[in-house]
Amino acid sequence: MLKELVVNAAEHETRVAVLENGNIVELFMERGDESNITGNIYKGRVQRVLPGMQAAFVDIGLNQAAFLYVDDILDDTTAELAQRFEQENDTDGEEDSDDSDIKEEELSPPAGWKSARTTDCPIEDLITEGQEILVQISKSPIGTKGPRVTTHISLPGRFMVLMPTVDHIGISKRIVDEKERTRLKELLLSFREDTFGYIFRTAAQGIQEKTLKKEISFLNKTWEDIQKKNKTVSAPCLVYRDLTVTFRAVRDLLNDEADKLIIDSREGYNNVLDFLEKLMPDLKVSVEHYTGVEPIFDAYNIEGDIARALKRKVWLKSGGYIIIEQTEALVAIDVNTGRYVGKHNFEETIVKTNLEAVKEIAYQIRLRNIGGIIIIDFIDMKKSQHREKVMSHLNEALKKDKSQTNVLPLSELGLVQMTRKRVRKNLTRSLCEPCFYCNGDGMLLSGKSICHKIYRDLLNEASDMMGNKFTVKVHPEIAQLLHGEEKGLISSLEIKVNSPIAIYPEPHYHIEEYHIFETLVK
Repeated sequence: MLKELVVNAAEHETRVAVLENGNIVELFMERGDESNITGNIYKGRVQRVLPGMQAAFVDIGLNQAAFLYVDDILDDTTAELAQRFEQENDTDGEEDSDDSDIKEEELSPPAGWKSARTTDCPIEDLITEGQEILVQISKSPIGTKGPRVTTHISLPGRFMVLMPTVDHIGISKRIVDEKERTRLKELLLSFREDTFGYIFRTAAQGIQEKTLKKEISFLNKTWEDIQKKNKTVSAPCLVYRDLTVTFRAVRDLLNDEADKLIIDSREGYNNVLDFLEKLMPDLKVSVEHYTGVEPIFDAYNIEGDIARALKRKVWLKSGGYIIIEQTEALVAIDVNTGRYVGKHNFEETIVKTNLEAVKEIAYQIRLRNIGGIIIIDFIDMKKSQHREKVMSHLNEALKKDKSQTNVLPLSELGLVQMTRKRVRKNLTRSLCEPCFYCNGDGMLLSGKSICHKIYRDLLNEASDMMGNKFTVKVHPEIAQLLHGEEKGLISSLEIKVNSPIAIYPEPHYHIEEYHIFETLVK
């Protein structure tokens, strides 16, 4: 499969598209604002400790306070528990199922840490209000929720992830050769002098001692610099800023995920080459400077796919379609046959539509970066073998997605419940905002409904008014209705209130807005 990274580096915005066989499957974006701060390290001050929630709010200098859960707090007691668990269970870090940093996944301490600590150490015994602590962003702000932070610091490199707060060695699950796993662990133990934790990333497979030592030295120096700055600054303060989205793509996706990077900025092109020469001189990949007249995302047909991924309705090639509705708590995906009528029988039409929808749903979930609870409403299928076939195809399609997913069996109602790990904003939240006209409702009252609402309100208010003439100011479209198709409402009202009613259009009014005035005419 041909995989490429296409980078559009503008002055105030950088976009990185991951292409598979020429089709965009993921989009990473970075702007000059503070919307994507995952991986950054701050010196923060504890604002409030909430024993009832076993959580705390931490001021890190942003508009929203950061949320710190008890499981994400490190102290001497928790470190001892982690070491004890590791000795008793001889874990080698298999919990690290996804090591791609550009996915912004959390790198957790050893399994078992959380259950041991939450029982013995309530949050009020771990931190106090006003205390200064070093925290790392594990989840960027999403909607009205502030960022989530952890004290379990992790510094990802090309081959390793340094975890300076815990003595633990982990190996990516993607390295399946047991001999290689053993070799890597023994190689690290042979020269490791500190008690820091390390996780081997997938790219470390086949790594030589010299390269490994160089990477560890670089990560340790970075941690030393962070500690020095932490001692000299006052909270709240940014202590360490993670790599830009372009350099994260180079570090985490080139070679393993893609063989080529195309960038449309000469300065960005030179910076990427310099980055590769200094930190990854052994990496053999193609880096190309795009010089075409047409914008790079248009040349690779990416803009159209992004626009399609922002639509509520997505058409399938057969003529069917899916509807994607995002709510605060979950995302609902509905499958419909649409214009597809099939060739033989109704059951076959349904199965083909569902199977085509499975592929598109998995693609849209990944491209839109939809997370949290997802409910998929497939068209009802009578035969069990058809339901099993659809579920098999869904699970297979989701394997391409590196974000952690959990899919439950198809219910009797034809519903599939699934979850997908969410650590950053989805595409819609990143690129869109609620409609200023409907305030995000997605619906407006119909013209006739507004006319009848005016009728009821005027009739209700007429008895309390002292005037003998009424003026109603409305949106021009409503005025046209009241002077035309709904003229009978006004005539009926004039008889009921025994007063003339004048309708005036106001171009600047919202279509649902109207005001009733009374006038005393002698």
